[in-house]
Amino acid sequence: MAEVGPEVGSSVLATRRSRGQLPLDVGRGFLIGTAELVPGVSGGTVALVTGVYDQLIDSAHHVVSALRRLVTGPDRFASAGAELRRTDWFLIVPILLGMAAAILSIAGLMSSFVTDHPEAARGLFFGLVAVSVVVPVRMLPLGHRPLLVELALVAVVAAATFWLVGLAGSGAEADPAPLLVFAAAAIAICALVVPGISGSFFLLTIGLYTVTLDAIHDRDLGYVAVFALGAFVGLASFVQVLNYLLTHRRRITLLVMIALMLGSLRALWPWQSVPKTAADGEAHGPGALLAPYDPVAVPLLLALLGAVVVAVLIAVESRRTHDATRG
Repeated sequence: MAEVGPEVGSSVLATRRSRGQLPLDVGRGFLIGTAELVPGVSGGTVALVTGVYDQLIDSAHHVVSALRRLVTGPDRFASAGAELRRTDWFLIVPILLGMAAAILSIAGLMSSFVTDHPEAARGLFFGLVAVSVVVPVRMLPLGHRPLLVELALVAVVAAATFWLVGLAGSGAEADPAPLLVFAAAAIAICALVVPGISGSFFLLTIGLYTVTLDAIHDRDLGYVAVFALGAFVGLASFVQVLNYLLTHRRRITLLVMIALMLGSLRALWPWQSVPKTAADGEAHGPGALLAPYDPVAVPLLLALLGAVVVAVLIAVESRRTHDATRG
C-alpha cells in the first residue's frame, strides 16, 4: 500500500510567498549557496531548516514539467504555461539570486576558511548539521511500519553513509575534460536538493572541488558554462523523482534523509588526521577520526554557535508557520 503524506504541490499553492518576503528569501538563498561551498554540508539541509524545502522541490518540479510538456505536448504552449503558473516565482527567483550572490562573492573566502582553519570550520558546520536533523524528524507524517524496522533502516543508511564518506579523498584534476565536468555537475547538483548529501563533498572525492572554486573565483566562463549545463540537466532529471517520493513516499523519504544527515557528520568531526597531500600540493577528503586535540575551545564554541543559529532559525520558522496557519 502506498504511503501518502500531505501533497507537496497543494501545500505550496496554499502558502505562496508574498513580495514582503523577498529580502528574507534572498537571505535564505545566500545561506543555501554558502552551504554548498562547504564539503560535508548540504544546501538541502539549509533549505529544510529555513522552511523552504518542500516549496523549492515543488516549484522546480513544475518548471521541469513545463519544459517537458513544451517538447512532448499535448497542447505544448498551453500546458507548459499552466505548469509555469503553478511555479512560485516569488520564491525561486530570490533564492537563486541569493545562491548566485554567495557563490560569486565568497567562494574564495570559504575555500580559504575550510583549508586554513579546518577544525574551526568543521566544528561550526558539525553543530549546524547535527541540530538540523530535528527538522526532518518534525516533518515525519504518521506511519504504519513497526518503529524498530524504521530505526533499523535509519541505522543501516547512516552507517553506509558514514563508511562512504570515510572513503572520500582525491587529488585535483589539473585540466578536467568537459565531459567529466558536465557529469560531475549533474551528480553534484542532485546532492543540492537532498539533505545530508553534499555536492561539494562529491566534487572533493573526484578531485574537482578546488578546480571548480578556482574557476568560479577566476571567472573561467568556459568551465562555468559547462558546469552550469551539467547542473541543469542533472537537476531536471532528478527533481521529478524526488518530488514523487516526497508526495507519495514521504515518511520513508524523510527517514532516509535523516540517516544521510547523521552519516554525513563523519565528514564534519572537527578533529581528524591530515589526509595525504595530493599532486596539487593540497590535502583532500577527510582524515581518520581522532580524539580532541588543540585547538579544542574554538571548534567547540563554533559548534555551539552553529547549533544555536539553527535552533533559532527553526524556532522562527515554526512561529512564522504557526502564525500563517492561524491567519
